[in-house]
Amino acid sequence: MIERRVVAALGLAQLISWGATYYLIGGFGEQIAADLGWSRDIVYGGFAAALLVMGVTSPLAGRWVDGRGGREVMVAGAAINALGCAGLAVSHQISTYFVSWIVLGLGMRLTLYDAAFAALARIGGPEARRAMSGITLLGGLAATVFWPLGHTLSEYFGWRVAVLAYAGLALLTIPLHLLIPNQRFVGVPSSSSVMPKQPRALGRRQLAAAGGLYAVIMTGANFLNAGMSAHMIAVLSGLGLTVTVAVWIATFRGIGQSAARLCEVLFGGRIDPLALNMAACLIMPLSFIAGLFSGSSKEMGIAFALLYGACNGILTITRGTLPLILFDHRSYGTLVGRLIVPSFILPAAAPLAYAIVIDRLGDAAALYLSASLAVMTLLAAVMLKLLFPSRLEDAKQ
Repeated sequence: MIERRVVAALGLAQLISWGATYYLIGGFGEQIAADLGWSRDIVYGGFAAALLVMGVTSPLAGRWVDGRGGREVMVAGAAINALGCAGLAVSHQISTYFVSWIVLGLGMRLTLYDAAFAALARIGGPEARRAMSGITLLGGLAATVFWPLGHTLSEYFGWRVAVLAYAGLALLTIPLHLLIPNQRFVGVPSSSSVMPKQPRALGRRQLAAAGGLYAVIMTGANFLNAGMSAHMIAVLSGLGLTVTVAVWIATFRGIGQSAARLCEVLFGGRIDPLALNMAACLIMPLSFIAGLFSGSSKEMGIAFALLYGACNGILTITRGTLPLILFDHRSYGTLVGRLIVPSFILPAAAPLAYAIVIDRLGDAAALYLSASLAVMTLLAAVMLKLLFPSRLEDAKQ
C-alpha cells in the first residue's frame, strides 16, 4: 500500500514540475519571440528539441527507475529542471536557448508523469493504479496555476524574471521527491489465497499488438498535448479573443483535467481502463470541433478547454494504468520506457508543425489538424479494447 503522504507529495511535485517546464513555452513563447526578435520556428523549436531529448533518454530513464528507484531519479531531475530554467532566463543567443531546452528535456523525462508512474509501479506493483490517479489530481492543475502566474509575473517583471522564479520553484520539489520510498513491490505473501493477476497480453503476438496500439494512442495524445500546450493561448487569441481572455479560458483546461481525474479516482475502479481510455479518445475530437467556434463564443472556448482538458487528463492516467493490466508490472519502467519513445520523438515536431500551420493556414487549421489526429487516436483505442477485453479477475480489482 502506497502511503497517502507520498501520493500527496508526488502530486504537488507534479503540479510544479509540469507548470515550470512543459507549460513554460505556452505562457512565454510569444513574449520570447517578440523580445528577442526570433521567429516562431526558433522559439518553439527549442521546446521541440526538449521533447526529442525526452524520447531519446526514455529507455535509460525507465531502467534507472526500475534499478535505483524513483527518489534518486526525480531528485536529479528537479535539479536539472532548475538549471534549464535558469539557462533560459539568461539566454540571448540561439545556441544558449537550445542548450537550455535540451537540459530541460532531460529534466522533464526524469520528473514528469512517466517517471512518477514508474516509481509508483515499482512501489505498488499492479495495485498502483489508485496512486497513479491520485498524483494526477494536482498535476492536472499545472496550466491553471502556472499560465496566470507566469502572465502576472511577466507583466510586472518581464519573462526572464518569471522563468528564473520557475527555476526556484523547481528546486522546491526536491524535498517532495525525497519522500519517495525506495522499496520494491514483492507481491502477496505465499500463504495468501489471492492469485496474482495475469497480464492480458501474454504471447509474443499479443505483446506486439498491445505494445503497438498503446504506442500509437500515446503518441497521438502526446502530439496533441505538445501542440496545445505550446499554442492553445495563441490559437484562442488568433480566433478573435484578447490575450488576457485567451489566457483565462485556457486555464479551464487544467480544471477539466483535474475534474475528470477526480471522477476517475472516485468511480474509475469499477471501469475497465481500456474502456475508460476509449471514452476519453471519443471526447477528444469533439473538443476540437467546439474550439472552432471559440472566436464567436466564449462559452464554446470554455467548452473546448474543459473537454480537451478532461480527455487529456484521463489519457494521462491510462498512460500509466494500461501497462499495469496489459504487461508484467515487474518490468514496468523498462518496457514502458521503450514503448513511449515514439510518443516523445514524433510529438517533438508538434510545436514547430503547429507554428507552421498557424502561420501559413491560420489558427482554425490547427484545430482541424488536431481533430483529424484525434480521430486516428480513437481508432487505435477501439482496436485495443476489442483485442483485449476485460476478464473476471480484472473486474474484481
